[in-house]
Amino acid sequence: MAKRDVAVSIRVKPDTNGRSARAEEMVRLFNDIRDELISTLLYVLGNRDDALDAAQEAFIKCWNARDQVHQVLNLRAWIFRVCFNTAKDMQRSAWHRRAKPLKAEQYTMAAKEPAPGETAERRECVDRLRKAIRHLRDEEKEIFLLRQNGDLTYEQIADMRGCPVGTVKTQMRSALEKLRKILV
Repeated sequence: MAKRDVAVSIRVKPDTNGRSARAEEMVRLFNDIRDELISTLLYVLGNRDDALDAAQEAFIKCWNARDQVHQVLNLRAWIFRVCFNTAKDMQRSAWHRRAKPLKAEQYTMAAKEPAPGETAERRECVDRLRKAIRHLRDEEKEIFLLRQNGDLTYEQIADMRGCPVGTVKTQMRSALEKLRKILV
């Protein structure tokens, strides 16, 4: 049974060194970027239930590390990294390898109701993009999603991945070229 998406509401006991304020900031930020995280995890994992499960598991990992969160320089990038690592762990699990992803229509996140024609056109575009992203190498996919959905800079991504900025830019350029070829 899949877990349902629920906004997190946690109160942290105050302390004198500011750690609880940083933990509360982490919870607030996680809630603020939750839809972006789930959308990004959808691209990585292939279905909404897995994306929701990964987001929930990632939050638990973040919460369990709340005592160290005061050392994190870029909280948004750190949360995205935890989510990506959680998704990778899920992909490596035996259960996930046996599971078959749902069709795109079944796991596209619903937004405000646009006109029916716009909905069909958007669904088709999103489906084409998801299929194209699946053709990227894991590194390219991760960088593309962190840059586009995570709204992180190349420097933040390089810092997160522990590699030079030039490498990140090269992999992003490669991802974009592949996507252009597939989508044209």
